[in-house]
Amino acid sequence: MTQTLRHDRLRAFVGRIASLVDDETPEAALLEAGAVALRELIAHDDWLPDAFARPDPERYQQFLLHADSRQRFSIVSFVWGPGQSTPVHDHTVWGLIGVLRGAEIAQHYRAAPHGDLVEEGAPQCLDTGAVAAVSPRIGDIHRVRNAFGDRTSISIHVYGGNIGAVSRSVYPCGGGRKNFVSGYSNDVLPNIWNVSKESPIS
Repeated sequence: MTQTLRHDRLRAFVGRIASLVDDETPEAALLEAGAVALRELIAHDDWLPDAFARPDPERYQQFLLHADSRQRFSIVSFVWGPGQSTPVHDHTVWGLIGVLRGAEIAQHYRAAPHGDLVEEGAPQCLDTGAVAAVSPRIGDIHRVRNAFGDRTSISIHVYGGNIGAVSRSVYPCGGGRKNFVSGYSNDVLPNIWNVSKESPIS
């Protein structure tokens, strides 16, 4: 059966984030307005192509959906297989996370005066439709896992840079930090721009 997708939803979201970035919106206001736009996007589950929603049995997947031509922001789908999680990591740029399907749990961390990381607050559960923000200004270090051990969860992330090419850090359990560049799980992007193939929407 052919999958009919509402590419206009993602196109409109790209435009709203681009406008905020073009206007050099201060971070706090950008995160607030971006969160509103992301909530509207994930309120509908009829726009993400199956190819960018497939879990992998070995590890979570990070699919690039859109990258700004000047790498000022990127939009990514994270696909979590049952029980999958990230290591403790940072971002170095602002970010918004919205849960499209399922749920995920994030544990935030902060650097203690002696330099080690300590948990900051209780784990935060984000259910379908929920949105959260990260940035070096408000808190940038966390570990995220699928809230379910028997099903896939998917979250949509927006970052203030080409996140797959940003040099950032993971924090091993034994202490210290290790630089990494995440890259992406896909080699092609969804074509959301070929409006000539779409039927008029009433």
